[in-house]
Amino acid sequence: MMRWWLVVGAVNAFLSVAAGAFGAHALKARLPQDLLVIFETGARYHMYHALALVAVGLLGAVRPSALLSSAGWAMLAGIVLFSGSLYALALSGVRVLGAITPLGGLGFLAGWVLFAMAAWRATP
Repeated sequence: MMRWWLVVGAVNAFLSVAAGAFGAHALKARLPQDLLVIFETGARYHMYHALALVAVGLLGAVRPSALLSSAGWAMLAGIVLFSGSLYALALSGVRVLGAITPLGGLGFLAGWVLFAMAAWRATP
């Protein structure tokens, strides 16, 4: 299962770089500045948590645990809900999509708490 998190982390890092490049090059002239900032925030948090998923996989290779897998799932849900809602909001201009973003933030927070618990239990 931990190999899964390494792959999912790497794929999400790729997607984050692609989103960032898309925002910087294709959207810069097409979106108003406020929506471009929203898109960039989604890409930035996407990358942070892609790297966190890689960390889940690396720690899991040494000390696999259900807590660690739960941390990965929470962070992945955070990416989909937080970054996904910001991407959708920026591209569509539908501001109500911002109501989903805090749910993704809760996923990120839960993921970090679970990661900390798993790390605490994994170290002697």
